[in-house]
Amino acid sequence: MKEAFKILVYIREYRRSLLLNILFNGLSIFFSVFSLAMIFPFLGLLFGTQAIVTEVPEFELKGSVVIQYFYYYLSNIIAPDGLITIEGQTRGLLFICVLVSVLFLLKNLFRYFAVFFMATIRYGMVKDIRNDVYSKILMLPFAYFTERRKGDILARMTTDILEIEVSIIHSIEVIFKDPVTILVFLIALFAISPSLTVFVIVLLPITGYLIGKVGKSLKKTSVKGQEKIGILISVIEETLSGLRIIKAFTAEKYSFQKFLKVNKETSKIFVRMQRKRDLSSPMSEFLGVMVMVIILWFGGKVVISGESLSPEMFITYIVMFSQIISPSKSFTTAYFNIQKGLASLDRINVILGESSTISEKENADSIASFEKSIEFKDMSFSYDKIPTLRNINLEISKGQTIALVGQSGSGKTTIANLLPRFYDYNQGSILLDGKPITDYKINDLRKLMGIVTQESILFNDSVRNNIAFGMPEASLEEIIAAAKIANANGFIEDLEQGYETNIGDSGDRLSGGQKQRLSIARAILKNPPILILDEATSSLDTESERMVQDAIFKLMENRTSLVIAHRLSTIQHADEICVVQDGEIIERGKHKDLIINNGVYKKLHDMQAFT
Repeated sequence: MKEAFKILVYIREYRRSLLLNILFNGLSIFFSVFSLAMIFPFLGLLFGTQAIVTEVPEFELKGSVVIQYFYYYLSNIIAPDGLITIEGQTRGLLFICVLVSVLFLLKNLFRYFAVFFMATIRYGMVKDIRNDVYSKILMLPFAYFTERRKGDILARMTTDILEIEVSIIHSIEVIFKDPVTILVFLIALFAISPSLTVFVIVLLPITGYLIGKVGKSLKKTSVKGQEKIGILISVIEETLSGLRIIKAFTAEKYSFQKFLKVNKETSKIFVRMQRKRDLSSPMSEFLGVMVMVIILWFGGKVVISGESLSPEMFITYIVMFSQIISPSKSFTTAYFNIQKGLASLDRINVILGESSTISEKENADSIASFEKSIEFKDMSFSYDKIPTLRNINLEISKGQTIALVGQSGSGKTTIANLLPRFYDYNQGSILLDGKPITDYKINDLRKLMGIVTQESILFNDSVRNNIAFGMPEASLEEIIAAAKIANANGFIEDLEQGYETNIGDSGDRLSGGQKQRLSIARAILKNPPILILDEATSSLDTESERMVQDAIFKLMENRTSLVIAHRLSTIQHADEICVVQDGEIIERGKHKDLIINNGVYKKLHDMQAFT
């Protein structure tokens, strides 16, 4: 259970609501106990089984004295002259009916106020947990996501947080309220019969031990269940992403069988988990009734023997003890729910506890402009202990265009990803204006760069917001100007709502060429001094490529550009072309010189020319 209390750190912002919840719960409990405590002494007086009390008892801090006070004031209502009459009994009956009604009204009114303030705590905590997890995901490096299923991360952010809300946060009030309820009723029971209550206190830990054994088993099953949910969401996410391929290869049956298998395994685990959780309520109720039966036997013997407990007080004791069964049952259910929710909490804590491998130095330098050069010096990089780049030496002076070419998997994109610190190199250094890029603030460094990737990354939003992504202050005129340079304005104006048209998930309402031109317009609007173009024209048809390539040439004027190219015709005018193979730069020079050298570049060029 101690792991569950870690989540209470989120309550700090809601201390006021928590205090009000505790206050109103306390008042609700008080009126509940008080209403029950009054009924049975009054019935004893009303029906003549209890002697009329005509003298005020001497005040002492004892339960028996408090009860005598009840008897005294109730006696004044039923028999003000010391004699019980029908009128007095009727008046007393009306009084107790009105009093009980008022007490239960107050009890339920305060109970409503308690849950009123608990709603703020409950959903506020869920909001804060979601904020923290989303913030952490934005901070984690790319390497974290390449090692994990996207569906599993989605499951942690959705179903796991929902499970925490349903299982743990929903049980927070029970944790604060029900133990107090049980304690207050135990105090009242102790005031009625200390010996009988001690007997009850001895029995309760035994029931708690039995409940705890089942709870631990439930947590283990919950862990398996949440893992299966992550796999299930991964399958769904992959299906949605690859639906075109599934249909093209008529693999619907295969995909459905794969889903059926995972879904069946998930269902089995959750059935087992639900059965264990459902066991909590009948199990706790049965154990509570068994304790009551033992009390009936033990207490009944005390009453029959004519010792310290009167029949009406024994009935009062039994009724009060029955009020402990409900909160005990709720507390047990909450305990089982928390055990189930702890599995999800552990999965969330895995994300929150991840340390970012891309860290910013304390007192890192600010940088607002690019003045001289970018230099890779003896730089090496390993991904997951596998060497990816070795001894990269490359200098890009301000205003130059450097192109990286080579076969897929040679390391071109990795070089480009190291510059904005999407990953950090292992050896050597990358210098920007003579300083290691690790000395700069990460956000300042990335603000100097505009990136257009091979895959057009767009968002389910309007055309305008996609172009102005990260630059909310951009005016519509600036956005249109950027779109015109990227040769995107024409098709945008033909859309049903122009720049306000929603382009759907990943821009799926647009063609590949249109999506890429929006990505280029986004980079143009940012107007950065450094451009990283990762095969930016690879998704375009011949006509679109010509239009966009012309826009890119204009964009690259007076800027420093690192271009990764698949089509060699697009980088023939680069200041330097570097051929990357197996993580090393094996050739470098201008287009004409590399053709004359008759090396790897010449072979790549000839293959594309032949094609």
